[in-house]
Amino acid sequence: MRFDLVYTRQANKDAKKLKGTQLATKAKDLLELIRVDPFASPPPFEALVGDLKGAYSRRINIQHRLVYEVLAEERTVKVLRLWTHYD
Repeated sequence: MRFDLVYTRQANKDAKKLKGTQLATKAKDLLELIRVDPFASPPPFEALVGDLKGAYSRRINIQHRLVYEVLAEERTVKVLRLWTHYD
C-alpha cells in the first residue's frame, strides 16, 4: 500500500529551485521511494533532532536533503524540504 505525499509551502518553493537541475531526477527517485516505503533502505535515512525532531532526512546530494515526516495512521508522508534544512 502506497503513502500519499503532501508538500509544505516551503517544499513547493524548493521544488521550483530543483526544477531543471541535475538534482531533480534524484529528488524524484527519492520521492517515489518514500511513497512506497518511507523507511526503505538503501539509500539510508536519518532521524532528525532539535526543531525537526520526528522528521527524517535523505540526501539528494552532499548539500541538499529531502526532509519529511511520516503520518503512519493517515498513510501520508509530509514533505517539508527539498533543498537544504540548514537555512
